[in-house]
Amino acid sequence: MHSNIEYFKSTYTPLCFGGASISGEGAGYGFGDITESDAISLLHYAYDRGVKIFDTAPIYGFRESEKRIGKAFKDKRENICLISKCGVSWHDNMRVNMTNDPKTTRKMLEQSLKDLQSDYIDLYMVHWPDENVDIRHTVEVLAKAKIEGKIKHIGLCNTNEDEFLKASEVDKIECLQSQFNYFERAEIDDGLKLAHENNIPFMSWGTFEKGILTGRVTKDRTFAKSDCRSWAPWWVKSNKDEKMEKFKFIKKVLDSHGIGPENFAIQFNLRTKGLSHILCGARNHEQIDSCLKATTSEISDQVFMNILEVLNEPNS
Repeated sequence: MHSNIEYFKSTYTPLCFGGASISGEGAGYGFGDITESDAISLLHYAYDRGVKIFDTAPIYGFRESEKRIGKAFKDKRENICLISKCGVSWHDNMRVNMTNDPKTTRKMLEQSLKDLQSDYIDLYMVHWPDENVDIRHTVEVLAKAKIEGKIKHIGLCNTNEDEFLKASEVDKIECLQSQFNYFERAEIDDGLKLAHENNIPFMSWGTFEKGILTGRVTKDRTFAKSDCRSWAPWWVKSNKDEKMEKFKFIKKVLDSHGIGPENFAIQFNLRTKGLSHILCGARNHEQIDSCLKATTSEISDQVFMNILEVLNEPNS
């Protein structure tokens, strides 16, 4: 079986499918109900339009996202690049447990292979740093799995330089992933620097800032129980209202230029030097089309300057 990591260097589109969007009623880290048949239809639709990289993790729907991706592509496995992760597990009562413990890492990998209905995962990433576990012990498990052919490449999400250097002592780290969008920029600097210095791909997640940058998430919107935005502390206690207020001003500028919100969010990321791919979660066919169109619809510097002026922000 061959590896499909080449998609990171020469794929039709920089757009990658973010699997949290299809986690459905499985809950965990997910964004509301979506039936299995609709999820699989959405995955096939994205694939047919050139999306070949599909990113997921066990915590997305408590395994539901991986299962749906596995069912959708079991007959197309050699034509896609699958990304999954270890490090965010849960207890029997569904309480989230973040750990890079080697035993948990191995267990999560084996379960992901079963759920994805695949003998291997193209890119397997450590989801978050864990201050209680030396990352080198975690990567030792992944390096062994790579020798066994169960994963093809190792990556790190939301990492830092210290973790990257330690992990690299054990095996080659071949991709990095961090949050990045107009409102969340701080986490990207170290990742881009490391990616550039080591000549590896860098992917961004959180492109739409949980929907704020699409305009579909407003202060009066309510969320289903299966949507993590209805309960997650990192959302409920965040400065989301401030971001929503700012987006109103951004939207006025975009409307004056005839530019859609998705176009703005995606082009903001793609303008960042060194960023090779963006993860976008879509919930229907129209959103897939909108995201794909946005990857090729460049926005002038003047539009971004106008937004900075309206928000009274420095040109950085």
